Amino acid sequence: MKNQLLTILIISITLMLSAQEIPLKTKSNNSSHAFSESYKAPVFTIDDRIAKIKSMETEIQQMIEAHAKASNIPGIAYGIVVDGELIISSATGLMNLEKNQAATTKSSFRIASMTKSFTALAIMKLRDEGKLALSDPASKYLPEMVKLKYLTKDAPIIDIANLLTMTAGFPEDNPWGDRQLHQPDQMLTKLIKDGISFSNASSYQFEYSNTGYAILGHIVSKVSGMPFQKYIDTNILKPLGMNHTYWEYDVVPKEQLVLGYRWEDEQWKLEPMLHDGSFGAMGGLITSIEDFSKYVSFHLSAWPPRNDKDSGPIKRSSLREMQTPQFPTLNANGKDINGNPCPSMGGYGFGLGTSTNCLGLIQVGHGGALPGFGSDYRFYPEYGIGIMAFCNLTYTSAYPRAKIVDLIFNTLDLKTRELPISGILMEKSKQIMELIQDWNEDLGTKILAENFYLDKSRERRMKETKDVFAKAGKINHVESLIAENQLRGTYKIKTENGVVDVFFTLTPESTPKVQQLDISFKPYEGK
Repeated sequence: MKNQLLTILIISITLMLSAQEIPLKTKSNNSSHAFSESYKAPVFTIDDRIAKIKSMETEIQQMIEAHAKASNIPGIAYGIVVDGELIISSATGLMNLEKNQAATTKSSFRIASMTKSFTALAIMKLRDEGKLALSDPASKYLPEMVKLKYLTKDAPIIDIANLLTMTAGFPEDNPWGDRQLHQPDQMLTKLIKDGISFSNASSYQFEYSNTGYAILGHIVSKVSGMPFQKYIDTNILKPLGMNHTYWEYDVVPKEQLVLGYRWEDEQWKLEPMLHDGSFGAMGGLITSIEDFSKYVSFHLSAWPPRNDKDSGPIKRSSLREMQTPQFPTLNANGKDINGNPCPSMGGYGFGLGTSTNCLGLIQVGHGGALPGFGSDYRFYPEYGIGIMAFCNLTYTSAYPRAKIVDLIFNTLDLKTRELPISGILMEKSKQIMELIQDWNEDLGTKILAENFYLDKSRERRMKETKDVFAKAGKINHVESLIAENQLRGTYKIKTENGVVDVFFTLTPESTPKVQQLDISFKPYEGK
């Protein structure tokens, strides 16, 4: 299944590992435990995201139309989600050239490899219910895999986690895999029974595999006792209200079904639609922008971690686990939209790719492409924003994603959530401010950890602090504490001659104490 995300991950991020085995996270997620009732989740203190993005609606539409024209795309539908709301949705061009039928946000496009995260989500749900483990050998559910001839003697047995992360050792199978979509279960079973050719040892490195996700679909069917399509319909699509999402194009209402095309010989040519089959788990879903926006909203709802009750098809923590890259790799030569150096880290999780660029922008998502179609979605957990677009041209990027991302995140100056200050952190910051005035021994005994004066003597700390404030001069103002997490923070002291930076971090004890305290001074310019 060709897709835009994997092109970036494979070519730009060079998603390959060094020659070593790396254990995968396969923990269960079905336990209950005690938790802090006082925890406060990060929040948007300034929340103008919707208004700012909507102010660019016309410009985004123009970008989409220009992209469609430049790429000879018959039709595009797109949308932008903020939290659980589809705030921008529109379309351009035609979904059916013969009938001159306009594309809309209700039009049903085949989304190809974007299907993979639905299959991964089904696996995670079964895992959370205790019906399988990610460390289970795949052969437990497909006995034919027992007789596979591995590439090396020391290759680990392929488990479910390998299939999810595309580290089973199977070869990259585009575009062959695209044409297997309609094949019956017997074809998949025979493929395995006849023997799969390996390109790598298992658990050695990432390589994109549609076959691996077809096998995952089979596992969902085997464990759930129903076809994977029905399991996903019943346990994921319907609970999310995705009532206009389909596997088989024959059941899509005619007025909604988008036809796919390729551009060849300076004209559009109709691509034949493929029926659903055993490889549908890797790329068979057909949906609309309006329906798919609910899925993007669900993934965004996993952030931030909080005490609210789980209400979706799977736990928020399991969604975050899906979104975590298992084999992150540095793209040291990455560039931004203007061609300036901008290294990034990227990797594949469970049916999703994740990257973080040089500015710290985290994006999660997946692309998809089949003969006649191209699709892509990205969501940005720290901002609660998701973007998506579908088109009906073979193996084509559905939208100018880099330009839209640059517009939203570099032009609009949106703010991420801020972590409220925990009670213990606030208390310790006030005590630290008192301590550094005269280094009172009784106060120090109360708030400082046992390592504190062992790491640097009290006398030395007193001298260094005295020197800092001698340079700084009179204290004018203490700025608000900034929390890095529940037990670590910083604040600034504005003084007569400059700024004193204070950093501190607390111990993991039941009554946390100060284990590290760094104080530094930066004079005002010209001082």
